[in-house]
Amino acid sequence: MNIMDFNVKKLAADAGTFLSRAVQFTEEKLGQAEKTELDAHLENLLSKAECTKIWTEKIMKQTEVLLQPNPNARIEEFVYEKLDRKAPSRINNPELLGQYMIDAGTEFGPGTAYGNALIKCGETQKRIGTADRELIQTSALNFLTPLRNFIEGDYKTIAKERKLLQNKRLDLDAAKTRLKKAKAAETRASSEQELRITQSEFDRQAEITRLLLEGISSTHAHHLRCLNDFVEAQMTYYAQCYQYMLDLQKQLGSFPSIYHCNNNQTSVAPIPSASSNVIGSSALTSTSGLVITSPSNLTDPKECSGSRKARVLYDYDAANSTELSLLADEVITVFSVIGMDSDWLMGERGNQKGRVPITYLELLN
Repeated sequence: MNIMDFNVKKLAADAGTFLSRAVQFTEEKLGQAEKTELDAHLENLLSKAECTKIWTEKIMKQTEVLLQPNPNARIEEFVYEKLDRKAPSRINNPELLGQYMIDAGTEFGPGTAYGNALIKCGETQKRIGTADRELIQTSALNFLTPLRNFIEGDYKTIAKERKLLQNKRLDLDAAKTRLKKAKAAETRASSEQELRITQSEFDRQAEITRLLLEGISSTHAHHLRCLNDFVEAQMTYYAQCYQYMLDLQKQLGSFPSIYHCNNNQTSVAPIPSASSNVIGSSALTSTSGLVITSPSNLTDPKECSGSRKARVLYDYDAANSTELSLLADEVITVFSVIGMDSDWLMGERGNQKGRVPITYLELLN
């Protein structure tokens, strides 16, 4: 027998097996043939594997969206990954915003309050961008890669063996059908022999599939460890961002907020104070030196010559006799006092005088 004859016979046998399975499957769907049911344990394992596959894919895809919201960037990274090439490094959104802020602050002038603040904010945004890049790299390595390996590796093997089990089951049921239809003794003996062979092959494939499926529990345990790594990476990222912003807030809040004694006063954009929960405050800039000490005698302060009107943004109840209670929208006179904390000004309303928090004021020109 030459190779060509062997190949022709093999193709004919394969075609016959395929036709037999197709007939069996069709008759089962039409209710004209019996179907061998898998045992309950194996069915549960198959259901668990399918459920694991579906949710792993959903979690993996949504994590990719979380880490990289730009769909075009995700597609580009996918193409480079399939080509086994490293994707070109691209600037992320926080880094781009940070660079814009730094460039703007440099053009406005680092010596100005706004320019200096922009540069500080830009540097912080770039640090956040670096932290974001580290989060993506760590999460991809410790979380996304194991999930993808399961989908593209372990589950593909399970799906392959499951398909083989389905084919062996169809062969078994087809053999049972032929045995039932066999009438001649010779034909019946041949059908019984075929049934024993197909039953053995089915049992062996069912055992192989069961062993693979029981590994799903180990997969869950592995994915749990990966999930912990992902949570830890997020926790590190958010802690870094919080610390960066906290440091930035302190830097912005430390800008001098008193008047020049020579009346060279400049109004700047509102800057939140680290010691207040009120947002939307205003501050003043100064290039003169100031030694900050605890006020020892607010009833007879040594004042600078500059004074100014300010509109009250929110109601404020004085905590003690050294402070002045405020009503929203009223206009009072304020001035700085040597030795007073930079977050406070001296306020004056008629004969009443006392400390007022600068974050509650809008300084008027």
